[in-house]
This record gives sequence, C-alpha cells and structure tokens, in this order.
Amino acid sequence: MKRGFTLLELIIVIIIIGVLGALGFIQYTKVVEKGRSAEAKDILGQMRSAQTAYWQENNAYATTIDDLIVSAPTSCTITHYFSYDTDGTSAEATRCTADGKTPDSGTAYTITLGLASGIWGGSAGYY
Repeated sequence: MKRGFTLLELIIVIIIIGVLGALGFIQYTKVVEKGRSAEAKDILGQMRSAQTAYWQENNAYATTIDDLIVSAPTSCTITHYFSYDTDGTSAEATRCTADGKTPDSGTAYTITLGLASGIWGGSAGYY
C-alpha cells in the first residue's frame, strides 16, 4: 500500500494557497494605503488650524501654504506620500508616485478639507 498525496490533491492545495495569498495581499495593500492617507488627514488638519489662526489675524484665508506655519510639501518628495495645496477655501492633498517625484496620474487620488466648514472630501473611498 503506497502512502502519499496524488498530483491532483497537491494541485488543489497549491491553488487554494495561491487564492488565499492573493486575497491577503490585496487587503494588505488597502491597509497600507489607508495608513498613508492618515498622513494627509493629519497635515490637512494642521493646515485648517493654521488657516483659522490666519483668519483671526487677517480676516481672510491664506491662498498659499507659504503664508501658513505648517510643514507641508507643495510638491512630491521622497519623505511624504502626498503634495499639498490650498486655495483659500479648502486644503487638498494629492497622492504622489511610489518614487515620490511626481503626482501619480494612474492611481492618484485627492483628499480635501473645507477650511470654513471642516467637511472632508476628495476621491471616493479615501477620505
């Protein structure tokens, strides 16, 4: 009597492990991206606080980040996952590429925060 697994049983086990691995990797990338978007939410919150202080001093919102006392990169860098901008009504974070050099045109998404209203917005599913 021979002991062991048949080729069919081994192929089925390999397929099941492959499917579970693929599902796990997809969920992992979603969790990582959600963590990266937390950076944007934190900096956008700081920008809103700085805009509130700017409003109290000047009776108008700042239209550039340079007018605010916030450490937010206006272009993509290696150390940040987003580039930031403000137009005086909202603050916006745009996702950069993996190399941190340019906004990611293929998978780019934005997260916005209304300065006066405090309402979050942006690309669906990311805010």
